[in-house]
Amino acid sequence: MLGLRDLVIDSWGALSYKPVFHRAAEGRGTRLPGNGGAGWLPTEDRRRLAAYTLLAAYDTNQAAVLLGQDGEDRREYGDASLIVDQTLAHLLGESQSVIVLGAEEDLAAREAEALLRDWAETEHLWMRMQHAERTAVLLGDTVYLLAWSRTKGRPVLKTIDPGFYFPVLPDGALDADDYPLRVHLAWETPPDPMTGSKGTLRRVTYELGAINDDGTATRLYPWSHRPSGVTCYLTDVEWDLDQVSRAGDLDALSLERARFRTNADGEVLNRLDLHVDFLPIVHVPNSINGAEHYGQSSLLSGTQLLDDLAAADTDSQRASATTGSPIIGLSGARLPVDRKTGQPLPVQVEPGMVWPLGDSGQLSTVDTSAQLAELRSYVEALRDRLSVVTRLPGSVLGTTDPAQVPSGYALQLSFGPLDAMIRSMRLARAAKYPLLLKMVLRLYQLGGVVPAGENPRAEVAFGAYLPTDLYAALELVARGVQAKVLSLETGVRLLIDAGFPIEDAALEVARIQARTYTETQTAVGTPSQDEDDEDEAADDAAA
Repeated sequence: MLGLRDLVIDSWGALSYKPVFHRAAEGRGTRLPGNGGAGWLPTEDRRRLAAYTLLAAYDTNQAAVLLGQDGEDRREYGDASLIVDQTLAHLLGESQSVIVLGAEEDLAAREAEALLRDWAETEHLWMRMQHAERTAVLLGDTVYLLAWSRTKGRPVLKTIDPGFYFPVLPDGALDADDYPLRVHLAWETPPDPMTGSKGTLRRVTYELGAINDDGTATRLYPWSHRPSGVTCYLTDVEWDLDQVSRAGDLDALSLERARFRTNADGEVLNRLDLHVDFLPIVHVPNSINGAEHYGQSSLLSGTQLLDDLAAADTDSQRASATTGSPIIGLSGARLPVDRKTGQPLPVQVEPGMVWPLGDSGQLSTVDTSAQLAELRSYVEALRDRLSVVTRLPGSVLGTTDPAQVPSGYALQLSFGPLDAMIRSMRLARAAKYPLLLKMVLRLYQLGGVVPAGENPRAEVAFGAYLPTDLYAALELVARGVQAKVLSLETGVRLLIDAGFPIEDAALEVARIQARTYTETQTAVGTPSQDEDDEDEAADDAAA
């Protein structure tokens, strides 16, 4: 029995009803991460890693395995995966793009925007974002890692499983935005009996520290006009698992029996100076979670409902079996007999079968259709409740036919909870993706591609996620620009947000201005440019 002493209120408390979660969090025997078998795991991270595994089990229709023998025939029909996928689709919107503030007017900002967009395409940013953000929606967190590639001549981007992410937060950190000064990326590699290789623990550490031992050295970085005495060090080390102390701590493992790895240039990765004054790691939480560093999974509030739904689906499947093949009772019938034992043989119901009945013979069936209908109604009630809890309306989950909605206004009202949820989730990312793009520009400066100086602010713009009346949006912008209560630049931005296929806001503004100029010149009698020259005029206006 769990008492008040066992009550822990944190980002993963919603899973406390599962005994397997408690055993893993306390380091007791279980196959989940955090079972104490990996002695290097920080105690405070066991609950987080156990929660990640449980949530991944729901996503892959394997949550029933956590019940042991009781879950062997439990049905799971992908409801958890549907919630994650639909939440992700609305979070990211119809499209994603890089926007640099001031690109419509400033040449340097426009060049930075072009460089970042080219980098995003070359580095497959949007595909990596799909993978990373799905992890964030499911588990509550995701991690990006940046590094400068000398061979490619650009920053390279990797997505990191949050289960490998172990930040060393500042002492007394009370704000979720406190940036760690040291971050470990650590994971185990199991032994391979085929090759005879041992199991290993690998730890990659990024740490901010003084440039020299006495802290007197300074360095002028290309993105700042002030000298800095801080740099980032990279250490990549590996241990055999049998050499790792069971009572050790990830942040204080002994390096006596460790093996330092080397990079492609043959440099030993033992406090290698990266010549940057920041950690090239961006942690993205899924939600705004107060003082917690980690986010909260979009699936977490619905896990008990998912368990109940799986149980109801299982009961419904069993009831449908007895309804389709009803239980039949016979009396006074001549049944076939086993000649050796003299016992009646099992009888199966088949089409066209005839049983001879005696004068007092009877045939009766057990009708379970009423119970099946009740179970199906219960399943629908659970799905409606799940829609409320996850803030995904039935039209999004596919449980409501949009044609049956009484009006478009009623449909729009049903998106209210979803709209609030997506706005909050995007707000949690509002500072993270500008930080990622800032690091990309600084790495380009480090590689000599971008000149020294302060970089403009860049952002990732997510597209529309709700049905949009394009005609109404166009009418609104046209009237606003004509009445001079909206600038042309703002109007184009609004059209992009509404879902119009405009790839470059600055170029679109320049084209509109060029065409307006051409029409004005034609109206006053000046020879106009032909249609083929309008794009050239737009390019000149943009330049």
